[in-house]
Amino acid sequence: MSDAENVLDTNVNPDSILQSVKKNLGLTPEHTEFDPDIILHINSCLSKLTQLGIGPKNTVFITDDNDTWSLLYSDPKYNMIRTYIYLSVRLLFDPPSTTTMYEAFQRKIEELEWRLYMLFDESEIENDTVQ
Repeated sequence: MSDAENVLDTNVNPDSILQSVKKNLGLTPEHTEFDPDIILHINSCLSKLTQLGIGPKNTVFITDDNDTWSLLYSDPKYNMIRTYIYLSVRLLFDPPSTTTMYEAFQRKIEELEWRLYMLFDESEIENDTVQ
């Protein structure tokens, strides 16, 4: 079985921010040696979202794989946040080897920032979490 198939067959908690980002990076939950680096990059992305006015009013930080997406939002219309965080972490943690791919990732990140900014409505914040 290939490494890619192993990642798909693991018991990844899809609600865990860290585990789902690691899965998209091609890492299993058992590979914890990169967790501090990935957590650092995830928290950087979360800070950037807060600066953009997207998500909870106060920056949310994760510390381990027990922190879930519900810290950020509960309404599925905000699922783009997951893609934004994955792409941003990927560029920081494991950037593409070609300039063309790097620029494509960067353009998608910028598009997601714009779309999330347009989607976000401060009136939908309740209990410091996007509903």
